[in-house]
Amino acid sequence: MTDRVDAYRLLMADVYELAGESRRSSEELARAEGQTAARWHVMSVLSDGSRTVASAARRLGLARQSVQRVVDDLARAAMVELRDNPDHRRAPLVTLTEAGRDTLTGLLERSDADRREVVDRAGLSLDDLEDARATLRRLVDALQRR
Repeated sequence: MTDRVDAYRLLMADVYELAGESRRSSEELARAEGQTAARWHVMSVLSDGSRTVASAARRLGLARQSVQRVVDDLARAAMVELRDNPDHRRAPLVTLTEAGRDTLTGLLERSDADRREVVDRAGLSLDDLEDARATLRRLVDALQRR
């Protein structure tokens, strides 16, 4: 008989597997647009406004140095530009360019179509997804309150 701790472990294994599969499919989707998932993630973080590399790294849960490498790559490709930061001379603000916004829009459109197909294939309703998310959020909140 499975107890709640065993069920939690199995749920976490499924979450990791889902995250891995999702990451792999994101890489494929990004590659089809001539991008990488890392570039996609950084552009997504910048989609709601300019931020420093350190701020983007915190939001992504990554090391600042790894995000800096991606930002440098995006800047060389004219997808982002660095602007003076009035609050910190040595930490410029990274901003999406029009080309970066267009690329991100293409990635999101391709991703949305793919994810819609996956959800349909799984036979999941909006209620199913919202219930699953609520369960995961309750676990996240409980872990954060420790």
